[in-house]
Amino acid sequence: MPLVYTSRAQACSGICSIVEVMSFYYLVAPTTVVRATEPAFTYSSDTELALGTLVRVSVGKKVLNGVVIRAVAQKPSFATKPIEAVLAPDPLPVPLLKLADWLSAYYATHLATVLQTILPSGMHKTRRDAKHASSHPIRNRAHIVLNGEQQAALDAIKTGPAGTVLLHGVTGSGKTAVYIEAAKYQAESGKSTIVLVPEIALTPQLVAEFANHFNNLVVTHSGLTEAQRHQAWQKALAQPPTEPLVVIGPRSALFMPVANLGLIVVDEAHEPSYKQEQAPRYSALRAATVLAGYHKMARVVLGSATPSVTDYYLAQKTGSHVLRLAQPAVKSAPVVADVIDLKRKDLFRKHRFFSDALLAGVQESLDAGHQTLLFHNRRGTAPTTMCEHCGWLAECPTCFLPLTLHADSHILRCHLCNYQLPVPPSCPSCGEPTILFKGIGTKLIEAEITKLFPKARIARFDADTHQSQAVHNRYQELYDGHIDILIGTQMLAKGLDLPNLRLVGVVQADSGLILPDFQSEERVFQLLYQVMGRVGRGTLPGRVVIQTFQPDHPIVKAAVARDYSAFYQAEIKKRENGHFPPFRFLLKLSCSYKTEAGAVNASMKMAKLLRSEHPQVEVLGPTPSFYERMGGAYRWQLVVKSTRRSDLIAIAASVPAGWQADLDPSSLL
Repeated sequence: MPLVYTSRAQACSGICSIVEVMSFYYLVAPTTVVRATEPAFTYSSDTELALGTLVRVSVGKKVLNGVVIRAVAQKPSFATKPIEAVLAPDPLPVPLLKLADWLSAYYATHLATVLQTILPSGMHKTRRDAKHASSHPIRNRAHIVLNGEQQAALDAIKTGPAGTVLLHGVTGSGKTAVYIEAAKYQAESGKSTIVLVPEIALTPQLVAEFANHFNNLVVTHSGLTEAQRHQAWQKALAQPPTEPLVVIGPRSALFMPVANLGLIVVDEAHEPSYKQEQAPRYSALRAATVLAGYHKMARVVLGSATPSVTDYYLAQKTGSHVLRLAQPAVKSAPVVADVIDLKRKDLFRKHRFFSDALLAGVQESLDAGHQTLLFHNRRGTAPTTMCEHCGWLAECPTCFLPLTLHADSHILRCHLCNYQLPVPPSCPSCGEPTILFKGIGTKLIEAEITKLFPKARIARFDADTHQSQAVHNRYQELYDGHIDILIGTQMLAKGLDLPNLRLVGVVQADSGLILPDFQSEERVFQLLYQVMGRVGRGTLPGRVVIQTFQPDHPIVKAAVARDYSAFYQAEIKKRENGHFPPFRFLLKLSCSYKTEAGAVNASMKMAKLLRSEHPQVEVLGPTPSFYERMGGAYRWQLVVKSTRRSDLIAIAASVPAGWQADLDPSSLL
């Protein structure tokens, strides 16, 4: 051990004393994968460190961020490098460390990959104090009066056992008020609350509501800069356990380092965006339940008007509370729903894809000074570009998918790999000027509505919208009614509360029903139910116009009737008969090869191996992935079903390089 002189000894005795400095040894997990089989390495420190301390360590010629995950009791028999620096005076909360271990094991993912997910980027950087004015609106609703259903739900959350409850409330039933009062109850006990939202677009709305009641809010989302997110994270880490916070943000807000957590709210809990699609492919709902367990008495509230079939079934089976809000929070005017058959051309005399009823409704809404929302879950101008003369189809050369026309920039674009091509003036195959653009996208809807209603203030919101014009940056305009007609994809269907909105038009309601996924009908039901719920939340009557090729489809009829029970009873029988969740666990295995033969051979070999070594599981496939070509490679997949998730974890942990394993996939596409 090194020897040093201590100035304290010199000061006390006037002589130089030689003392031996004690070294401490720790396992440090770097946030970069160093070795596939080793998550942590031993380092030394001259000072004692707490578990969860964030440090900088040398690995080879690199210096990496890391986390102290364990103390080593005895001096190792091998030489160790010293910890180079401590990044923050406060360690990560122990429950967050335990959650990292759980995520690594449950989703068969290297710990370094998990740490990259739960820790902020640029953690070692020194940040300037960035003071910026918040643009979030604040509602003038400081005093909340709960009705009988809301109060009963709140009492169950407050006095019930720690764990997870499902708050099943119809749209407009006042779930947010219950969240706020539950968070107040936790704050009175000195405990913090995390509120998760499925989209950045919903963040300002919830912040506006919570800001009336809480001064100590922390907001985080990907719309902030790296420095802003890091500073929000640092604020949570440094917050004394006795001073409660309210953290609001999308999925990643779950990992804010809150020391004394009492409540986690997952708003719009049915949304697939709560499942991360890159490793670790975790479900925020499952992770929230586990994190709450590590915080001992913490509670989780899953709020939704359309709970996922799996969550609803499990809540009933396990005896968890299902709290119901069956009535609107305030008495509201009725909503009239018109279902328009797209096959009936006599209903489309004024426009080829806007029915007469929809156009009349838009005009009435404009005349009354109210807002209209036009929903269509496909962006761009036209999804198909082809030659009428020879049948040539504009396709992506690497993905073999139809290129989508974006008329505003006059390009054809692949929405998978972003390949772009100028719109050809004539057919590249036969030379004839007979190019046709088929189908409908949000940009085409915007262009046509602008022609039909030139004086209206129109805004489009989809994945092509510039960040500065996104919903979360223009929410105040939307809330105040400064935009007359909103056009957009599913991001507009999720929980927005717009008091001036009186008409919702669904341009084509059934496009998702044809997708080859066991959850496709559930997704369509949820979207229709949710987008219809944007109206009928005030004292003025609302109207919904739903255009569909299948007006008699059970899913469309159940959504129009707002009948979750009918949908659930029919869907749960299909799941049981088809051996799908919640009756089986799923694992999706995908491989990608430069040649089709390579993908086919690899997937056939994998299927044979699984069936021979794991006879207790059910293997579907192999089949081409829904998007078979991506980035110039061929993609094939297998779906593995089992009644025991441990079987699937073992398979996921043992797949060879080149294979992607997705446990509990949100989609089989």
